[in-house]
Amino acid sequence: MDQVYIPKNRSGFQPGSYVVLSPAARVKRRESLYMHGMQHIEPIKVEIVHKVVEIVRRYDESENIIITGSFVDPGFDFRDIDIIIISSNAIPVNVIGEKIAQEIGIRAHIIAMDNAAMVNSLAVDPVYQIMLSKCIAEKRFIYRVQRRIDYRLLDLHLLKSKTLIDNFEMLSGREKYYLTRNIISIALYLRHEKIHKEMVEKEITKVFGIKNSGEIRENMVQKAAFVKRFRNLYKSTFAQIMGQVTHEQE
Repeated sequence: MDQVYIPKNRSGFQPGSYVVLSPAARVKRRESLYMHGMQHIEPIKVEIVHKVVEIVRRYDESENIIITGSFVDPGFDFRDIDIIIISSNAIPVNVIGEKIAQEIGIRAHIIAMDNAAMVNSLAVDPVYQIMLSKCIAEKRFIYRVQRRIDYRLLDLHLLKSKTLIDNFEMLSGREKYYLTRNIISIALYLRHEKIHKEMVEKEITKVFGIKNSGEIRENMVQKAAFVKRFRNLYKSTFAQIMGQVTHEQE
């Protein structure tokens, strides 16, 4: 692999590796990917994203394909890939997910929606704001939305995080982290903050008195102190939501 006549774009191969050279058929030029909220991604991940786009394109000429979640974070500490397909067509999500698992070996979490649904989701749901704050897209996108607080939707999201209080011992570190990130994002959203991953990470360390969120993912937090702070945050956030729901009903 260190011969001068071999292209240098050779992800996955090290100098000195044995390879077989053969004439290549002409292939369609790959379009550039667009990164949002990030400056760099590992070359092997770029190859994975291109392969995901190729698989999705077999089934639908989608308006855009967005990759987000832990996959776009630095390093290789990911077990799945989160994909948002923007299309007005009916998407065979399960079939695409199975193909990605077969051909790439990564479990895919796929959400399919049209542009109008995406705009609405960004307006009312902090989860979507976090997802699009750091992502890779096949095509450039700009979403200008007017934020609306849907307290009933936030109540449903908050209920997920209650699982941590009741089942701390049974949850993995990753599960604890996602439930923690969920409640922090809701609390920030209620404060009318602009939600992005770095802000959520900073707030997690501040609220729970830890050096970084990796302590949660690695199950290094002490149960008593962590659950106490989590419960207090849950109670205050729940009270704020229910107060607004009651006010709207009146």
